[in-house]
Amino acid sequence: MTASRLGLPILVTLLLAGCKDPSEGVHKSAAAAPVPVPAGTAGAAGGGVEYVIRSGSTLGFTGSKVTGSHSGGFTNFAGTFRIAEGKLAGAPELKIAMRSTWSDNEKLTGHLTSPDFFDVAQYPVSTFTVTSVEPAGGRHTVSGNLNLHGVTKGVTFPAEVTVSPEAVGLKAEFAINRRDFNINFPGMPNDLIRDQVVLKLDIQATPGPERPEDRLKP
Repeated sequence: MTASRLGLPILVTLLLAGCKDPSEGVHKSAAAAPVPVPAGTAGAAGGGVEYVIRSGSTLGFTGSKVTGSHSGGFTNFAGTFRIAEGKLAGAPELKIAMRSTWSDNEKLTGHLTSPDFFDVAQYPVSTFTVTSVEPAGGRHTVSGNLNLHGVTKGVTFPAEVTVSPEAVGLKAEFAINRRDFNINFPGMPNDLIRDQVVLKLDIQATPGPERPEDRLKP
């Protein structure tokens, strides 16, 4: 067998590895009609103890195209939870400053903030409003309304949720379809961008006053 033929299987293997879809094996949240939030319950208003989302929390994403994938996220987001009798109270909101978008490629970061993707000039803040957190086989099912790029859809995903007097934690990894939120840029004809985007949340909230670094800076 010639050297060129020996190299062909290796090249094919590398190409296939680059083409792997990061959303494979990850829960895909089908967008639904948003859930109405009763008047007076938006945010974390009500009784119980307030927990402030701290700046050490992370909110990331992984998007991909035919030839590979890119990681990124948001460095500035804020919100509070209110816990009463060990359970979530009200409809807490997580607000994301879209100008804080980052990625593993500087040119891509600029493109993501443009009208082709997040259009942060027109939509500077995105919001996730939690409507329910229900136990599900040792984990929890979180449902809420995601407002992104001017579109609001209901999403549901599995998560690890912990509640104690010291902290509230939420960890999750799931995928959404960007086209459900009218983010339709296709990519290059020979390098199309996939529709599914993986979101990764690691949220930590603790009691006590909000600090400057915990605040939203849209």
